[in-house]
Amino acid sequence: MREKRYLLFDLDGTLTDPKEGITKSVRHALEHFGIHVKELEQLTPFIGPPLTDSFESFYGFTHEQALEGVRVYREYFSVQGWRENREYAGIREMLEALKRAGLSLFVATSKPEVYAKRILDYFSMTEYFDFVGGADLEGKRVRKADVIRYTLAGAGLGEDGGILKQAVMVGDREHDILGAKAVGLASVGVLYGYGSRGELEAAGADAIVETPRELAQLFVEL
Repeated sequence: MREKRYLLFDLDGTLTDPKEGITKSVRHALEHFGIHVKELEQLTPFIGPPLTDSFESFYGFTHEQALEGVRVYREYFSVQGWRENREYAGIREMLEALKRAGLSLFVATSKPEVYAKRILDYFSMTEYFDFVGGADLEGKRVRKADVIRYTLAGAGLGEDGGILKQAVMVGDREHDILGAKAVGLASVGVLYGYGSRGELEAAGADAIVETPRELAQLFVEL
């Protein structure tokens, strides 16, 4: 991984832990449909994948119901849920080490870009990233591969072979790894987020790390 110069980071479960805000927002949406969830822990599988997919697969929603679920989810998330979040220990030190080494850092998240930027500003992390790419609010750009392509284009990198060989996607769930593969990027899975080692291995991660420090050591000398 020492030859990599361009690092794309997932947000939820990779840079920050959004568990409280996301699970409370999902609970708010489910209540709208008469579904009552007592334990927020049951809703952690919603962290990472596109929300419509999760509503459909976990609760059997139709696509129209899933879209309504996302709308109601945002009623809570846009006001309060986005700040019910915390920075992972060691993340800032990792980002600083990578920047000192001259690497270019980007965010590529399936979270709507407007919220991603708000969260990064809230944690004073925006300065570390050359470009922040996320989903759109209309649901036209939510698949990880589409977000990665959008981020590469927005960063002025494009998708030529030379650039792709120097780029890597970092994330905590299988869709980060699979999205990277679809575009032709190497990928690193992190275990301090919400994906298991088995999930990341099955998806084909090129490397798996347990901590932000181990992540930094893949790319630079500490």
